[in-house]
Amino acid sequence: MKQEQQGEKPYVVVIGGANIDIGGQAFEPLVLKDSNPGTISMKLGGVGRNIAHNMSLLGLHVCFITAFGEDVYAAKIASSCNELGIDSSPSMHVQHGFTSTYLFIEGKDGDMEAAIADMALYEQITPEFLQTREYLLQEAQVIVVDTNIPENSIAWIAKHCRTPIFVDPVSTTKAMKLQAVLGLIHTLKPNLLEAEILSGVKITDRVTLYQAVDVLLATGLQRVFISMGKQGVMAADHRGCKMLPCIKTTPVGMTGCGDAFMAALVWAYLNELELEESAKAGLAAASLCIEYPETVNPNLNQKHLKERANFTEYSVSTI
Repeated sequence: MKQEQQGEKPYVVVIGGANIDIGGQAFEPLVLKDSNPGTISMKLGGVGRNIAHNMSLLGLHVCFITAFGEDVYAAKIASSCNELGIDSSPSMHVQHGFTSTYLFIEGKDGDMEAAIADMALYEQITPEFLQTREYLLQEAQVIVVDTNIPENSIAWIAKHCRTPIFVDPVSTTKAMKLQAVLGLIHTLKPNLLEAEILSGVKITDRVTLYQAVDVLLATGLQRVFISMGKQGVMAADHRGCKMLPCIKTTPVGMTGCGDAFMAALVWAYLNELELEESAKAGLAAASLCIEYPETVNPNLNQKHLKERANFTEYSVSTI
């Protein structure tokens, strides 16, 4: 974060991925090993970047730490962050590096047929690099981490930062990076598969779901919000747990809901909302996201979030 901003406004830090997503969709059934007529799009993505974008829309002051390559994609992402009011200046720029890129091909029906994820650049976000940003991390209100960064870097953040840490496991494979530090995390937002991996409990019904929650909280984790797709979310802390259904809406886009949910959890925490109200905020943000064809709904804001969550008597504090 720019030095002149430090001390002026409370801020949150996001550490994680910022990608360029390049996708192609065929007009007709895909023919392998041949050229297929279709459309090609390029969008900004990455779990960390998406969360930062959503938090900025909710009025939070966001500092973003990622790894940029030495290419036009890095300039595009940094420019977008600047336009959104996200400070990406503490990010690292890797000489001769290539900015993280996700390349995918969809068939006529929109189902992904093949993809390549080039995310090796995030290995550069080492504990040694993070030490150079320690003051920034220690003074933040919240640190949000996605597991695209190395396991030893996640461990360094968990063990050295007194700031509350919120984590998105990203995937079942990357979730394993959290196993040793779960007890040092404030809030975890896994899906069912990630919750199974981290708890060691096969979730098949309500009973085993509660068992998984108990195992996760027993590590010392303070809050867990398990996304259950169309079934809603299981929210739990050391005082109890609550299953909440999804908010009914008309789906348009299916990606980015988890990123919006996490952003709303941070917003709710900073506004001192209890467990159930925090989950409602997350579900409201996710429902707004799903109504928009892109990964982030630009119409997300505090007013719309409160209305969707039905916070009729809730007054937002100044963040």
